Amino acid sequence: MSEAPAPCTCDFGRGQTALTRREFLQRSGAGFGWLGLAGLLQQQQLLAEGAVSSFAARAPHFAPRAKSVIFLFMYGGPSGFDLFDYKPELNKHDGQKLDWKGEIETFNPNPGPLMKSPYSFKQYGQSGAWVSEKYTALAQQIDDMALIKSCYCESNNHAPALFQMNTGMIRVGFPSIGSWLVYGLGTENQDLPGYVVMYDHRGGPIGGPQNWGNGFLPSSYQATPFRASGTPILNLKNERGLGLEQQRAQLDLLGQLNAAHQAAHPGEADLLARVESYELAFRMQMEAPEAVDISRESERTHCLYGLDREITRPFGTQCLIARRLVERGVRFVQLYSGGGHQQDSWDAHFGLKVNHDLHCAETDVPMAGLLADLKQRGLLDQTLVVWGGEFGRMPMSQGGVGRDHNPEGFLMWMAGGGIKGGVSHGETDEVGYKATLHPVSVHDLHATMLHVLGMDHTRLTYFHNGREFRLTDVAGNVIQSVVA
Repeated sequence: MSEAPAPCTCDFGRGQTALTRREFLQRSGAGFGWLGLAGLLQQQQLLAEGAVSSFAARAPHFAPRAKSVIFLFMYGGPSGFDLFDYKPELNKHDGQKLDWKGEIETFNPNPGPLMKSPYSFKQYGQSGAWVSEKYTALAQQIDDMALIKSCYCESNNHAPALFQMNTGMIRVGFPSIGSWLVYGLGTENQDLPGYVVMYDHRGGPIGGPQNWGNGFLPSSYQATPFRASGTPILNLKNERGLGLEQQRAQLDLLGQLNAAHQAAHPGEADLLARVESYELAFRMQMEAPEAVDISRESERTHCLYGLDREITRPFGTQCLIARRLVERGVRFVQLYSGGGHQQDSWDAHFGLKVNHDLHCAETDVPMAGLLADLKQRGLLDQTLVVWGGEFGRMPMSQGGVGRDHNPEGFLMWMAGGGIKGGVSHGETDEVGYKATLHPVSVHDLHATMLHVLGMDHTRLTYFHNGREFRLTDVAGNVIQSVVA
């Protein structure tokens, strides 16, 4: 991609002001240059996609297997071979130096010897998959899950790896996968956001909103964050004493003013996005309180998600709200387990067992409850559930008790719509360091997610900076072995 042109600097009598080329055309010659450009763009059908409604449901490329996605993001990097990928050779060679031909790159210097898993494993289900003692509730759903054991990414640093898992790129400024989905498919419920993110009660991930931003897509495609505790959405209730009719009249007047402005500025996607956001906020005042009101659920359902226990209540609440959202047509919901830094996330530098004991205890029952609840309601067949983090952990020890970042080989799983349950794809080497059999890139993961939603990843494109961009850049292959 070519580098963005530097803005021109012009003096309009108020000191030096940096202008982009677009702003220069808007301001120069009474705006006639801008009108000419807009006319050319209109003729060539290059005006921003935001010139049409962002939220309207759109047809997929082919028949979809799933309609919505719930992405269970374990921020910090969970250890796959301590949870789902039993490595007896790692136990056997505990305390020995990793025998590897080639350079071993670690995030922190001076890695220690191989460190066995602190957990025991058992086989579950008809598939006989091995699952750690820390995920005994989730293990009951193993036959609905496809384990992808040979994932890899391009960075061992949290921020770039987070960006890549969320946007396909290790750099900032690109649309997140939820934004791409709403851009490509719209949403089935015009009264709720098409894309919702809920981050951990301890804080958000490194990079914050860049992980769920719209990038160069129109701003209406960015996620709507829901709070992790308390009222999920602020300001839903009108505190100024305005009735609905008065509020509607205000929005109508604002709409008229914005329409007049847009007529003079054709193709301004951000303006249309702002208008749509006002309208969506108004509609959400009617719909959203009911959608996030988990008090309407039975006591049995609360227990299923772990809301009856303090340790599971925060993430269980998020999982239950996620089910209620996809049930109402929300396209993409992302939940973060782990927030802030170090042991508050899955970043197990200073003690693998202490770290994973905590986060597994917080998430095991809620995630098992989510899968079971989706299934009993007939929603699992149309909901893709994805689990994973930005990378995995090293088989060597760090400081004798922790594990460092590992982008070379890690595990993710998928379940639900369009996914073949009870299977596994790929392998890392015998101790879990590097993907060796059927490696899976982040682009492959994204291509597969889009595929089960009826989207050809090579056709979901957006024209920007002189070229067609896509979530998977110029790569990506659907993982056919996990597709039903």
